[in-house]
Amino acid sequence: MSEAVRVEQVGAVMVVHLDDGKANALSAEVIAAVSAALDHAESDPGVGAVVLHGRPGKFCAGFDLNVMRAGDVGAVLRLVSDGGELVRRCYGSPVPVVAASTGHALAAGALLLLGCDVRVGADVDCKIGLNEVAIGMVLPAWALTIASDRLSRRHLQRIVVNAMVTSALDAVDSGFLDEVVAESDVLAVAIERAAELAALNGRAYAGTVLALRGPVLERMAAQITLDREAGTSPI
Repeated sequence: MSEAVRVEQVGAVMVVHLDDGKANALSAEVIAAVSAALDHAESDPGVGAVVLHGRPGKFCAGFDLNVMRAGDVGAVLRLVSDGGELVRRCYGSPVPVVAASTGHALAAGALLLLGCDVRVGADVDCKIGLNEVAIGMVLPAWALTIASDRLSRRHLQRIVVNAMVTSALDAVDSGFLDEVVAESDVLAVAIERAAELAALNGRAYAGTVLALRGPVLERMAAQITLDREAGTSPI
């Protein structure tokens, strides 16, 4: 595990705590650590579901800005593609993944929410959304694919094209969150939701995920592969 990623087991639920002490950015190290936690969850019969839990006030503020602003196009491409693999991995995992969104979830953080089965948000003053256009970036194709699959059609244009950022309560209507609870309860409720999912028939759950999300997962995989092969960053 990375220093920013800590794992604990609560009954049949594996809780993955994300806390880098700052913005909870998705760095290569954090992505690798979360992926390793998913590897463990998917291979351990004692794990029935996973919770991704942010630090106080911040779920995830996006990709590591040290990489994004350094000017190394290859490094940016690798990080964004690795992030896409993680989002796709969560969305296609045979083990349910629940988000305990503790606050801000912007850019890659908002995309990570879209990759989770159930998203429990804290009722705090925070910003949630895809702000790429506002900061001069174009979302990669894989991100547009999952956004189109999960976000409300009523809000899709404003969220993606107009870079509309919402509060936690408004994020339920737009499709980033499923429910909002008191800040002090967000982790406990997320674990409760994960335990409910862990009680489902695992084989039926995994099969239904593939049946329902298979075309989207395949499209995302192809788009991520094209991004890697292109040699230039899509954003």
